Amino acid sequence: MPFQAYDDTTPADVKNAKGLHLITQSTPNGQKVQILLEELADTYGTEFTTTIINISTNEQKKDWFLRLNPNGRIPVIVDNNQSPPFPVMETSAELLYLLKYDKDNHFGFKDELEQNELVQWLFFWHGSGAPYQGNLGFFKRAQEQSAFAIERFRKETYRIFGVLEIQLSGKYTGEPKEYLAGKGKGKYSAADMGTWPWVKNWSFSGYSDEEMKEFPYLLKWIDRIAERPAVTRGTGDKYKLN
Repeated sequence: MPFQAYDDTTPADVKNAKGLHLITQSTPNGQKVQILLEELADTYGTEFTTTIINISTNEQKKDWFLRLNPNGRIPVIVDNNQSPPFPVMETSAELLYLLKYDKDNHFGFKDELEQNELVQWLFFWHGSGAPYQGNLGFFKRAQEQSAFAIERFRKETYRIFGVLEIQLSGKYTGEPKEYLAGKGKGKYSAADMGTWPWVKNWSFSGYSDEEMKEFPYLLKWIDRIAERPAVTRGTGDKYKLN
C-alpha cells in the first residue's frame, strides 16, 4: 500500500493544498524555508501555500503532523506536485530540495565544488551553530537555571560566530566574502538562508554590542541579507500567528 500523506485528522488547508505547501511557524528554523520560498516567488513566480501552526500547543506532536514528519518539528514541506504527495523534513534537506525549483541556480551553484561549499556551510550551521544557539536560548529561559550550561553554550555559540567571521573576512584566503559560499566574494545562496535567521538574533542570545565588534564582517553580512525584500517578507507579518 503506498504511503498516504494525509488522513481524516489532517487539517483541510493541508489536505486540500496544491503544489508546494509549507507547514511552519516563524521561528528561526521556519524562517529559513520561508525565505527561500519567497525568493523563488520573486525570481520565478513560484507558487506555494502555507499553514501556520502554534507549536506551543504541541500541534506538531499530533498524528497528522507526525505522519509528515515523525520528528515532530517545524517546518515541513509537502510537495503535492509529486504523486503521492512527498513530505520533506529537516530544514537543510528542505532548502536543498527546493533548489530543484531554482532551475537557473540563483540560490545554488552549477559548479560542483561551489555547490559542495554551499552544502558544507549549510551543514556546519545545522550541526554546530543551531544546536548551540538553540540550547543557549533554552537554558537562559529555563525555570531551573544552570550557570554551567548557559556559559557552555554561550561560549560555543560565540565561537561559532567566530568561524563565520573567518569565512566572511577572508582571513586565510586574502579576499573578504559578501556571502558564505561561492568563488571570490561569494553568492547569496541557500547557505546564507540556512544560517542568517539564527545569527540575526545575536542580541536576544545575550551578546553585547561590544562583544559583537569582534565580528565586523559578520555584522555587515547580517545587514546585507536583511535588506532583501524576500527576506523581509519571509520573516514578516505574513507568517505570524493570528
